[in-house]
Amino acid sequence: MSESYRELALLRPLPVAKLRACGVPEPITFGQADRVRFRELDVLDHVNNAVYLGWFETLRIAYLRAYGIGDYEPDGERPALVLRSVSVDYHRPLHLEDVYIVTGRTVAYRRTSWTMEYRVYSGGHHCTTGHAVICLMAPDHATRMPLPEAYVATFRDRDGAEREG
Repeated sequence: MSESYRELALLRPLPVAKLRACGVPEPITFGQADRVRFRELDVLDHVNNAVYLGWFETLRIAYLRAYGIGDYEPDGERPALVLRSVSVDYHRPLHLEDVYIVTGRTVAYRRTSWTMEYRVYSGGHHCTTGHAVICLMAPDHATRMPLPEAYVATFRDRDGAEREG
């Protein structure tokens, strides 16, 4: 394990300088580290495919909090963030006790949704890539809502996201 990975604080957003020291490239600026646990392994002794979705969700919640997404108006009419789709591409397996960094950024947005890209790094290697489309829905969970300008500005300014469609 690389020395820089050994020193990581787990499940806390990492400073950009620490991400770069661990081999996470630009333009990624948000990530957090964790360690592979025994319960995350499959019969082949590497991380089970479904576990990555949980890692992406944990990162997504930290990302949304850090970026102020989901800080709604105090009127009680709280919009819902709905995961519309998710995909994962596996490049390199992870094993018990490996320390890894899950990163996330918004790469694109539309009127009512945005696309996040996730990556998993370990020992300076890019191990996994994922994508998710998240929709902003009215409290009835049936009506799509336009993204607030504050969300769009954050996605553009922090992640370099571009408008699609």
